[in-house]
Amino acid sequence: MNRILQGRALTLAAGAALGLLALAPIAEAQAQSSTPSMREQRAKRMAELGKDKDQAKQAEQKPALYPNATRVSPDAKASGKTVKQLQALQELYEKSDWAGVIAKAEQVAAMPIAGPYEKSFAYSMAGNAAADLDDQARAADYFAKAVAADGLDNDSHYNTMYNLAVIQFGNENYAGALATIDRFLAETKSDKPDRLAFRAGILASLGRNDEAGAIYKDLVAKNPDDKRLLMNAVAAFQQADKFDQANLLLEDAYKRGMLSEARELRALYIGYMNAQRWVDAQKVIDDGLAKGILQSGPELARDYQVLAQNAYVDDKIALAIELYTKAAPMAADGEAYLNLAKVLEYNGKKADAKAAAQKALDKGVKKPDEARNILSR
Repeated sequence: MNRILQGRALTLAAGAALGLLALAPIAEAQAQSSTPSMREQRAKRMAELGKDKDQAKQAEQKPALYPNATRVSPDAKASGKTVKQLQALQELYEKSDWAGVIAKAEQVAAMPIAGPYEKSFAYSMAGNAAADLDDQARAADYFAKAVAADGLDNDSHYNTMYNLAVIQFGNENYAGALATIDRFLAETKSDKPDRLAFRAGILASLGRNDEAGAIYKDLVAKNPDDKRLLMNAVAAFQQADKFDQANLLLEDAYKRGMLSEARELRALYIGYMNAQRWVDAQKVIDDGLAKGILQSGPELARDYQVLAQNAYVDDKIALAIELYTKAAPMAADGEAYLNLAKVLEYNGKKADAKAAAQKALDKGVKKPDEARNILSR
């Protein structure tokens, strides 16, 4: 019986250790609090084109988004000869005529009198239009041209550069995204957590999980209540096979009451299992069930069976029976009941063993003869 139970438990343990968490890096620049909304950007363009003096005044008074930037911000204004063309481009954008925006932008950028500002303005508008058309490859090309033309003020220039990195990441051009975000960070000197976390996410996508984990760990130390940073740090360390570091982060978060979702608790107790901290794993599971964070089901049944198996191997028979008893009703099949029956029989509890064997047959098992043999004895 020992050999049968041990072989099954090893299979369960290996399965439990895989695929715990996935990284969730920033996916969209517009979602970040430090990136102006499209409405704000549109107002800024209107001000630059001389259509709203009040907006122009407000733009001048607003603090710079990148006060430490090494780039000298140019005088981002259109020449008198191109204002009408740019205003027409802006109007197409406000009408959500994305195809019209792209066509007009290319026309403006090709004008012999178009300077750096006109080209950057036109290409950035075309990039946004292409993104709205879900033509991400074209959006990346336009944003890259807008940055290369180097004609926008610092805020707009670096927002466009960041948008380019986001689009490159979404297109799975991770090397390109890393080069762009590295340039962005080097030139802006930005230390905002979302920007650094985005870089860590890119590194993880390139398989450079050690570097990603180090960045996330530093960010968590500076922002201990940011759960998204925490879980990304844990995922990076897990993917780098540094489970001890992942466990330390999760354990600290658990003690501070931060783990409020089933996947978060499972990451912790599976980490404990992999570290052979069986008592700690059971405490987390039992506590999660009591609080309603964890729900009964086949996945939790498999995890309880791993604990039960290891209790049996450690000759903790009463605990093994307790854990198999918890696992069996929520399992998808009767295998947990069959293991429970075997342990009960081994412990001399024949009546209980037969009852468990019958339940195993009722739910279905791969080897029904094993259950029938217990019933016949």
